[in-house]
Amino acid sequence: MVNLISRNASRSAIGRFGPRFRIGFWRWVACIALSLIAVTLILPSSRRFLLLSAGHALVEHSTAVDSADVIVVAIDSGGAGTLEAADLVHRGVSQQVAVFHDPPTAADREFLRRGLPYDDRAAISTHQLRILGVEKIEQIPRSTTGSEEEGEILPGWCQRRGYRSVVIVTSADHSRRIARILHRALRGNRIGITVIASPYSSFNPDSWWKTRAGTRTEIVESEKLLLDMIRHPFS
Repeated sequence: MVNLISRNASRSAIGRFGPRFRIGFWRWVACIALSLIAVTLILPSSRRFLLLSAGHALVEHSTAVDSADVIVVAIDSGGAGTLEAADLVHRGVSQQVAVFHDPPTAADREFLRRGLPYDDRAAISTHQLRILGVEKIEQIPRSTTGSEEEGEILPGWCQRRGYRSVVIVTSADHSRRIARILHRALRGNRIGITVIASPYSSFNPDSWWKTRAGTRTEIVESEKLLLDMIRHPFS
């Protein structure tokens, strides 16, 4: 009887103090975590380490590639991708370069209707590549914009042409995310892919926080990369 009363008393005490103890425990954990973050941000060396890590988290650091069937300039790589593609051709990686077709938007079509040209990025990139000494250039058909579409188009396009090794040239801030997208899209295909971050990119992972443009790029691309990791945690 005494033992039963003791057990009931103990359970009653746990019932009264258990939840309160757990709440207090997690408050201490939160305080310690926030304190560590604050100390890390205060210390210059730690702050720089965090900023560098955040910048390089966006960049795909691929090993050098000796040869490939084709070099593809990513949709949003701009002039940085065009320059790096030309450099890779002159290094002998591949003689074939492909750029994505740039379909006109509704505004572009209205300009055309009124007799005005629009900035066809694919045509501009093709013209620049020819000036830079690249002879074999083709356009990859597409209907919309966005990195996800690159992952939808490339596998079939490569298979139709018999390409088994592909180099994708893109901007530095975009390279990690597009690498995830393309490796996910090409899973199960016998197509080797290498994503190269163009050294001509305006985004510098070693000093992005020193400019407004770099900070804006870091924030926007980090959000996109985080969303891709949440949606596809195992890719």
